[in-house]
Amino acid sequence: MLQSRHTNNWAVLVDTSRFWFNYRHVANVLSIYRSVKRLGIPDSQIILMIADDMACNPRNPRPATVFNNADQQLNVYGDDVEVDYRGYEVTVENFVRLLTSRLPPETPRSKQLLTDEGSNILIYLTGHGGDGFLKFQDSEEITSQELADALEQMWQKRKYHEIFFMIDTCQAASMYEKFYSPNILAMASSLVGEDSLSHHIDPAIGVYIIDRYTFYALRFLEKVQPDSALNMSSFLAVCPKQDCISTVGVRTDLFARDPAKVPITDFFGSIRPVELTFVPEEILQGTMPPELNFLIPAEEPCREKRKYSYVSQLPKITKD
Repeated sequence: MLQSRHTNNWAVLVDTSRFWFNYRHVANVLSIYRSVKRLGIPDSQIILMIADDMACNPRNPRPATVFNNADQQLNVYGDDVEVDYRGYEVTVENFVRLLTSRLPPETPRSKQLLTDEGSNILIYLTGHGGDGFLKFQDSEEITSQELADALEQMWQKRKYHEIFFMIDTCQAASMYEKFYSPNILAMASSLVGEDSLSHHIDPAIGVYIIDRYTFYALRFLEKVQPDSALNMSSFLAVCPKQDCISTVGVRTDLFARDPAKVPITDFFGSIRPVELTFVPEEILQGTMPPELNFLIPAEEPCREKRKYSYVSQLPKITKD
């Protein structure tokens, strides 16, 4: 396979919708979050944006849990979810500022996309959309042109090496039609004019709990291991029309490499450039440049052992 020249991996995972009946969108994004963490991307390099906290919703019959299967076998909320933007923080403005590095100076590092020209970035979006727009919070929307311009700013600022853009919403392909920046591979759950459909209901929860496209994508990702030989071309075919009902859209013209030669872990895993050595080495005083000798602690002279005792917390006060 043609190896990527990227040096690090990041993920931006966004659920844009609120309200209990949109439970499935939270399950979608948390499922992808679980997959990339399992494959090695650390929380410090994942930006998770969730518009509604279904785990704490008063309608949730299983508080502090979110499930993506009717048998409730897998709690994707887990024990160590780190949500970076939650509730009304999930806005178009914050999303665009995150991508383009235009956040206020006081923004914590955990809420910043600290990528560089060696970064491969997975961008996953889920929610409600239409022809050329994606709704945020049922109160605003980002257009396909705004998203394309934000990605171009990232390219101009050398904020990525390659991007895999993945979106699960109605008429999802319309969101990548305006892209014009290089090194972007895009995949959408439905073409323009098509709806993306839910997969199944959990009777105990009372709502749809995952979308069809994300369901089949996750079924594929569960077979992926950090050393997997599976490629992006296989992933682009995870949901044929007989399964998704909608037609999955793919755009490859902006991407420089053949997806069949791109390991899936180039986007869903984590690369850590390390050099292994099996020869033990000792660093002794005088074997390194003098200016680095301060790294070796000097031997301290023996000190006399002293005995210590506790003092009274409330010492007695005497009057003269």
